[in-house]
Amino acid sequence: MASYIIEGGKKLEGEVNISGSKNASLPIMAASILSGETTTLYNVPNIYDTQTTAKILKILGCNVTRKNGKVIIDSQNMQSKEIPDELMRKMRSSVVLAGALIGRFREATFSYPGGCDIGTRPIDLHLKGFEKLGIKIEENNGFIKCSCDKIIGNDIHLDFPSVGATENIILASIFAEGETMITNAAMEPEIEDLQNFLNKMGAKVQGAGTNVIKITGVKKLKAVSYNIMPDRIEAGTMLCMGAVTGGDIVVNNVRLEHITPVLYKLEEAGNKITIGTNKIELQGAKRLKAVDIKTMPYPGFPTDMQSIFTAMLCFAKGTSMIIENIFENRYKYVNELIRMGAKITIEGKIAIVKGVRKMTGAEVNSTDLRGGAALVLAALTAKGSSKINNIEYILRGYENLDKKLTKIGAKIIQQN
Repeated sequence: MASYIIEGGKKLEGEVNISGSKNASLPIMAASILSGETTTLYNVPNIYDTQTTAKILKILGCNVTRKNGKVIIDSQNMQSKEIPDELMRKMRSSVVLAGALIGRFREATFSYPGGCDIGTRPIDLHLKGFEKLGIKIEENNGFIKCSCDKIIGNDIHLDFPSVGATENIILASIFAEGETMITNAAMEPEIEDLQNFLNKMGAKVQGAGTNVIKITGVKKLKAVSYNIMPDRIEAGTMLCMGAVTGGDIVVNNVRLEHITPVLYKLEEAGNKITIGTNKIELQGAKRLKAVDIKTMPYPGFPTDMQSIFTAMLCFAKGTSMIIENIFENRYKYVNELIRMGAKITIEGKIAIVKGVRKMTGAEVNSTDLRGGAALVLAALTAKGSSKINNIEYILRGYENLDKKLTKIGAKIIQQN
């Protein structure tokens, strides 16, 4: 069990380079198998989730090599159509491989996915979408088998704009006969990145970034190279860490339009934001001001930033109200912040945060990916030393977090 040891009270100053997007890399790595050729991806973060995806692809029969953010996936000889249960349970986003397998082989077998325990996150929307495409679904002993003779394009309306379901339906319908129209589709930038990658391979996908996506079936795809978009959640996390320490930091390799709601709230909390070309500078307020936040599907305030902001607002002057509208279990990290001196009350999906002037270092446990990052943020400005356990959660989504923070003045070491 790995841990971070953090000495609080250090102001963060300097520049941070943002890694490639976790949430774009995973579906694009899955989509690479559709071509049956060799795909070269750049700017892929070296994190647990991309490592797990690479392991799954190897088990499926792909040849995968990676070095310094470059990942080469050769799927010419892959034959297996079953996603390994053990790895499926480690990571929820592994379910997007199902759509890619169905798209290529008209068949896929998998178990229910795992990952962070932040809510039920059922995959019924994925399965309903598959059925609309003419795919037969059988469930037996916790395993799901999808199969069909041919995939037929159809109109699919999602009850909720699920990112994973949107991606899975796109991947499953790339080679469908006719057109597939997804309405109430998720609009996240990572879906747009997936569309751009697929279209470079020769697919015909339109509308990603809006709530209506059209996929016109094609016969084949080609080998390509592609550069993954920057990680907007890492960018937001680093900006909040700069803000909570009253620091002055610059994040490089960031797209302004992807984190606009986060920047608005950081400014509302009293920080000064300066926009440059693919970079953002934040000068932290002397004392943060309380703000209210309501998580919503994109382009609203992202649920992945909720825990980070909650931890930051623990130090703000006044009382903040957080409303979590996406995942029902996303406040599990709060008890760990309370151990450090936070004053937070949870009432259903609402968190009431009463700001305090200082918190105290403590030994705490990561409960999920973003909750773990929230504990790191709190420890950076807490008085004394903190030990954050179970950082395997954090390592799922943040590349070299300790090294990046050390470079801008934090006192943090990783213990294995």
